[in-house]
Amino acid sequence: MIITVVVILHKDQSLANLNAALYYRYASEEPFFNGRPRNVDRIRIDWHDYAHIEYESKREGPGEHGKPLKLEKLEDIKLNEKLLKENGYSAVVSDMIALNRSVPDARHVQCRKKRYLQELPTVSVIVIFYNEHWSTLLRTVHSILNRSPSKLLKEIVLVNDHSTKEFLWEPLQDYVRSKLPSKVKLFNLPVRSGLIAARLAGAKAATGDVLIVLDSHTEVNVNWLPPLIEPIAENYRTCVCPYIDGIAHDTFEYKPQSEGRRGAFDWKFLYKRLPLRPQDQTDPTEPFDSPIMAGGLFAISAKFFWELGGYDEELDIWGGEQYELSFKIWQCGGRMVDAPCSHVGHVYRGLAPFPNPRGTNFVTRNFKRVAEVWMDEYKQFLFERNPEYDKTDAGDLTKQKALRERLQCKPFKWFLDEVAPDLLLKYPLRDPKPFASGRVQSLANPILCLDSLNHNEKEPIGVFSCAANKTHPQSNQFFTLSYFRDIRVASVDKCLDAASEGSEVRLFNCHEIQGNQLWQYDMKNQMIRHGMPSWNQCLDLVKQKITISKCDPGKKTQHWAWGFVNETNLNNWETYGADLLP
Repeated sequence: MIITVVVILHKDQSLANLNAALYYRYASEEPFFNGRPRNVDRIRIDWHDYAHIEYESKREGPGEHGKPLKLEKLEDIKLNEKLLKENGYSAVVSDMIALNRSVPDARHVQCRKKRYLQELPTVSVIVIFYNEHWSTLLRTVHSILNRSPSKLLKEIVLVNDHSTKEFLWEPLQDYVRSKLPSKVKLFNLPVRSGLIAARLAGAKAATGDVLIVLDSHTEVNVNWLPPLIEPIAENYRTCVCPYIDGIAHDTFEYKPQSEGRRGAFDWKFLYKRLPLRPQDQTDPTEPFDSPIMAGGLFAISAKFFWELGGYDEELDIWGGEQYELSFKIWQCGGRMVDAPCSHVGHVYRGLAPFPNPRGTNFVTRNFKRVAEVWMDEYKQFLFERNPEYDKTDAGDLTKQKALRERLQCKPFKWFLDEVAPDLLLKYPLRDPKPFASGRVQSLANPILCLDSLNHNEKEPIGVFSCAANKTHPQSNQFFTLSYFRDIRVASVDKCLDAASEGSEVRLFNCHEIQGNQLWQYDMKNQMIRHGMPSWNQCLDLVKQKITISKCDPGKKTQHWAWGFVNETNLNNWETYGADLLP
């Protein structure tokens, strides 16, 4: 019997794309990493969905193309204030924006011409959520469905970590069943388990060749998937992270990340970034090695993930999992890269809406488990910075240490020497001596000192009655003009940041790239200067508020006395400390 197959090509569809479709029709159920040679002919195709790109280009409405949306009606603003506390972002704004809104193409222009291997593995996208807002969660799902090649997207695994919001139970189940394709699967955990355990549950339920972990308040960008998984197709022991664009928590404006940097950490286990190396800058579209993942967004083959033992099951809730997985990947025979042509937008919350579910310091315990298993003798430099480690029981480490032995993983010194050789230059094992530290007293009103007011990120600092101890006051008045030329406050481990002249000084995460966080103490005039000398800006006390004003030596409110001043370091400002950036 002879069977004739008639195939009609759409005008925008290439023959290579048709071949890819036929290949996946035939081989989609066959595990990609089963040992059979792949991409032998090295055929690369254009994976762009031009029809959808054209459709999105014509969309109009609130928030379309990633544009900001600001609330105007008083009733909306009042409701938003309530929902902001619940979610950490403007839920009312989110509700006004379409679930399938368009976003700007955030990639480098050269990415638009890139072709990727024809044979790529299937993926399971795992999205964990706890009390996520309805529209924000579903926008995550719709963006994945709309901007992922259907032949690659095997499933979206939604894991409900026992949310307390009623609409995330039966109403969400009804929506998934009736409004979404069958490849979207919803799993409800019987108890609140935390991010790490929920991810493990999602990974165990997943059936794709590659596991992709995304947060539940994200939007994937144009053609995000092929560049994210191609390095894995070429070597299953590769983990790949996308570029993470910002989505403003108050307006949902989509803000592309234009510059890549390598992930790292300091010796307080705060996530940091290292500059690209010369070899990473020759082609802006090529993946580059990164020592540490940011944590929330990555792709890894299921085969390699389980070879590594997944996450340590004793890590509780969240915290430290990105370091554990990063160390395991590198030290146990793998590689981790960032993919500049894969972009995912992420809502960075304006505040943390969820209380501690345990009532204990689970993050310190997690950090100690990771350090004890993977960091060898270097763990002491982490422990020295926080006395809580001595009081913390890391639990039974037998299983994790046996895993490391079985996989014959490399020592942590190898990681520092080979993977992150510049980390210790940027973040020394022990903190270098600061330029100044202690309380910062106003000479205009000597009973007042700078005070964090127990505020947190993005909130202003102020003044309060001075502590008696000048050099070692309580943490909310303990400021340090650090080796990195920023001013840090001990109470929240944040840095003073000022946007422009006349603005209030606020607390932000320390980024160590100077700019708005560059400060210098003028010993002669007892003034704290902000930014580059050409800015001529100084710290000022104006009506009980700490602001930035034009420097004026005759203005008493700009004069400050530090509890301790290292005159030697200040006199060597140009040569001591982190390199001054242009």
